[in-house]
Amino acid sequence: MSSTQSYQPTDQETAPQTPFGLGWALFALALGGLGIGIGEFTPMGLLPTIAQGVDVSIPRAGWLISAYALGVVVGAPLIAVFGGGIPRRRLLLGLMAVFTVGNLLSTLAFGFPTLLAARFFAGLPHGAFFGVASLVAAELSPPDRRARAVARILLGLAIANVGGVPLATWLGQTLGWRSSFGLVAVVTGVTFALIRLCVPQSAQPEPTTGARALRALLRPGVLLLLGAAAVGLGGMFAVYSYITPTLTHRAGLPSGAVPAVLAVWGLGMVVGNLAGGYLADRFPDSAPFVILTVFAAFLAVFAVVSTSPVGAVVGVFTIGTSFAIVPCLQSRLMDVAADAQTLAAAGNHAAGNLANALGAWLGGVAIDLGGGWASPAWVGVAMAAAGLLFLVAARTQWRDAA
Repeated sequence: MSSTQSYQPTDQETAPQTPFGLGWALFALALGGLGIGIGEFTPMGLLPTIAQGVDVSIPRAGWLISAYALGVVVGAPLIAVFGGGIPRRRLLLGLMAVFTVGNLLSTLAFGFPTLLAARFFAGLPHGAFFGVASLVAAELSPPDRRARAVARILLGLAIANVGGVPLATWLGQTLGWRSSFGLVAVVTGVTFALIRLCVPQSAQPEPTTGARALRALLRPGVLLLLGAAAVGLGGMFAVYSYITPTLTHRAGLPSGAVPAVLAVWGLGMVVGNLAGGYLADRFPDSAPFVILTVFAAFLAVFAVVSTSPVGAVVGVFTIGTSFAIVPCLQSRLMDVAADAQTLAAAGNHAAGNLANALGAWLGGVAIDLGGGWASPAWVGVAMAAAGLLFLVAARTQWRDAA
């Protein structure tokens, strides 16, 4: 190299330095995903127990799932806009503190209305945490492994369904549903300490004005991708929201087997998450289409074979793999909204939880109309197909921007 040639630092050299290494920083962020995942998914497996505890029907108890999801939908964009100028580590710590308090309030709730309010409050920091954590992970990692780093953060959410949710479900069935929310508070409290120790201060983000954020949200490419997430993932939540009565009433499994089947669902999510991160780095344009198409097929098969215990368990695993779409859409949104990345990244999780709310609600409507315990899966097929239409429209925007 010529003595007059200036040295240009690599992206990795200019990235914030982690106090204990990249692995520990990503672990701390993934542990937050684990705690949030337990808090989000455990009520679905405990829905009959919670319904009995607060004296409401199972479909009405499904409102608790929708309330949490709506909290995410409301909180993610608001926090992304008004917290845009806060250093990311400080924002992560604040979000984890709010989530911990929300689950403590859920533990102490004395009736259905107060539990409904507590679940809404607990959902507020969810989307913003994953959005900011994804940006931090991408900032700390090499550019060619960015989607896989984001997938490692989401891995905590997936692993929650392997061990955390079954454990919390068992606790809820054994010690009462309140104990499951207490477990979540413990996990997120530990997460708070690890983030403080292991995640470095990143560069001060540019403040995001309301007008700038609105422009980012109104870009057709962003809106269509968010629509794909909000609709396409709804089928997973439609099935999962009523998975316990489906397994016990339709497949004939004993209630004691539900935690083990939820672990199988979690294994599917882990496999899907890892595959989604790899596919997003290798095939960023085509991967979302393939994943949603396969997902629709899995839902249709589950609706047919879930009368059999073996068919139901295998179907649960395959539906769990649909989580592969999340890192794909997360990475793409970070590309199409480069000047408002925090909002776009948080928006993906807000859209996913809108899918949660829509899936739980539409699945409950289908059951109430007499469709039976297989009807949420057929609702999911229709939602996945609608998500594909959003992706087809979004692809036009990607090509125009190229």
